[in-house]
Amino acid sequence: MKKAGIMGAIAGDVTGSVYEFNPTKNYGFELFDSAMRHTDDTVMTVAVADWILHDRALSPDTLASVMRKWGRRYPWAGYGGMFMRWLISDDAGPYNSWGNGSAMRVSPAGFAFGSLEETLEAAGISAAVTHNHPEGIKGAQATAAAIYLARTGGTKDDIREYVTGTFGYDLGRTCADIRDGYSFEVSCRGSVPQSITAFLDSSDYESALRESISLGGDADTMGAITGAIAAAYYGEMPDGIYDFAFSKLPDDMKAVVGEFEERYCL
Repeated sequence: MKKAGIMGAIAGDVTGSVYEFNPTKNYGFELFDSAMRHTDDTVMTVAVADWILHDRALSPDTLASVMRKWGRRYPWAGYGGMFMRWLISDDAGPYNSWGNGSAMRVSPAGFAFGSLEETLEAAGISAAVTHNHPEGIKGAQATAAAIYLARTGGTKDDIREYVTGTFGYDLGRTCADIRDGYSFEVSCRGSVPQSITAFLDSSDYESALRESISLGGDADTMGAITGAIAAAYYGEMPDGIYDFAFSKLPDDMKAVVGEFEERYCL
């Protein structure tokens, strides 16, 4: 088993990548497929990690620049249309998105800070450079808060109570309740609480990924959200899943991930 922070999100993205447009409801899906790769979820997670590592002021302008740097380096990664237009423009501002792109990239904020207040502030900034709709910010903050509480000793009941009470998400159902009627959904409201529920239903990191991806939704993004919270809560992940996902990263991403994990997660 390996200790992990944002690799929990990256492994969830890689594992979910082949199921995003070929959804599965099979809990026993294949974990290791040669077609699996990192997607835009990983690229932007690395960008947020790079920003937190190297910008003490946590400037939104700096974050936008860093996101554009990484996004333009990997233009094939699978960005949504509105985000891609933002990415290629040097001066585009936020576009009021409520999509789950804000939650997929936020995990570094959940691991890096010493208080819940700092975590929520950084998560809000990381969302609002593009996803400044209240639902976009809420999705990022709920995910980051769950990670923070998970890594600082919060119980699953603590996480459920805080996320429900603060953000109004329904965490009262199980994955079994959700699975049959669920389908691909890119809104924060339609995917973040389901991803958190997958973590709550899990018994370890692998089972968290299996619960999340087998819901049959936006598999790579939901895998990233669930995987980050699970890595924070369980404190480790199987060597095979970690090593497989890490092997899919180019050297520049490996360098940022290694620096971030060393400083904040190990």
